[in-house]
Amino acid sequence: MATLTCPLLADRVTRAKRDLCQTQQVSRAHMLQLISRQKLLKRAIGLLFFFSSLFEARFAFGGEAQEKNKAPRVAARVADEVVTLDEIEKTVASQLAQLEEQRYQLMQSKLEELIAERLLAREAKRRGIAVEELLKAEVLSKFSEVTEVDVTAFIIQNKGRLQGETAELRLKVRAYLGEQKVAQQRSAYVASLERSARVERFLKEPEPHRVTVKVEGAFAKGPRDAPVTIVEFSDFQCPYCRNVVTTVNEVMRQYSGRVKWVYRDFPIVGLHPQAPKAAEAARCAGEQGKFWEYHDLLFDHQAQATAADFKRFADQLQLDQKSFAQCLDSGKHQAAVQSDIEEGAQLGITGTPSFFINGRFLVGAQPLETFRKVIDSELRRHSK
Repeated sequence: MATLTCPLLADRVTRAKRDLCQTQQVSRAHMLQLISRQKLLKRAIGLLFFFSSLFEARFAFGGEAQEKNKAPRVAARVADEVVTLDEIEKTVASQLAQLEEQRYQLMQSKLEELIAERLLAREAKRRGIAVEELLKAEVLSKFSEVTEVDVTAFIIQNKGRLQGETAELRLKVRAYLGEQKVAQQRSAYVASLERSARVERFLKEPEPHRVTVKVEGAFAKGPRDAPVTIVEFSDFQCPYCRNVVTTVNEVMRQYSGRVKWVYRDFPIVGLHPQAPKAAEAARCAGEQGKFWEYHDLLFDHQAQATAADFKRFADQLQLDQKSFAQCLDSGKHQAAVQSDIEEGAQLGITGTPSFFINGRFLVGAQPLETFRKVIDSELRRHSK
């Protein structure tokens, strides 16, 4: 699935817009394509072999058995200078960590699928019937039918991302929702079988790679000593940044008191020329204690992005207009915004939104479940 970000390609704006359009098309296609589980499995296995080969090559290249306190692992030599594997790994540590996480997720997904197959086969054998008959009796005959109301509600909720003639679209949505309901019923049934069986999992989650991200002086909401800190690098003109606001707000609601949300600026001027000034305006509002309220206004009204608009938003929030205008017109926070951009680039950020959850890198407008997985993992580590 494509990761939803606004890409950082300021010096290649045309290419950036093309990539952005392609990403949007992938997102729409994902909503409507009904890919079979077999095709998904083949793709997952292919990726798994790719990542496995990559990591085997990574370790074999410099000799896995060499210890760090011995001679450096040489990757290349330029005249009398050497490039070491340690040097390479340090510069791409975040990307390698993402690959390890993806490998683990693929392994975990396959593990759960195999466990489900074993449980279903075990129950079918106990009853003396085929697995297909078991699924027909316990899954296909028990899930609720998709109604016209369901179809209409889904189309309304996703109208900005769906295309096609009304009649054809409704058929595709009905099929999609039906497949979702079958999958949910199957998962619930497998979970019920697992409760009466002895299932132990030994697949270990890899130790996540973490980077240190500064939060001093940044605007934040949530307890100062929260066990989980989410640092977001965002762009007030990025549509994906706008979309993820709802998700992060839901995270804050579900994990109230346990998560702190920190906002950092990463305006991509090549795509969104007004974004840097919007970031400055939010900081000016922050001087009067209204950063988050102004943050929400900017995302709610992305099409309105002139200096006059920014001042009008300040008036809506009943800010001191003279102080706000002086702050905005002077460029008082321009250097601070630029500092965030430079730090973000050093951290390896190439698009927005980008997140660091307790230092763990997460890219794009990810669904709530993705945030929950990382946060739950961090809370488990914190409780040990």
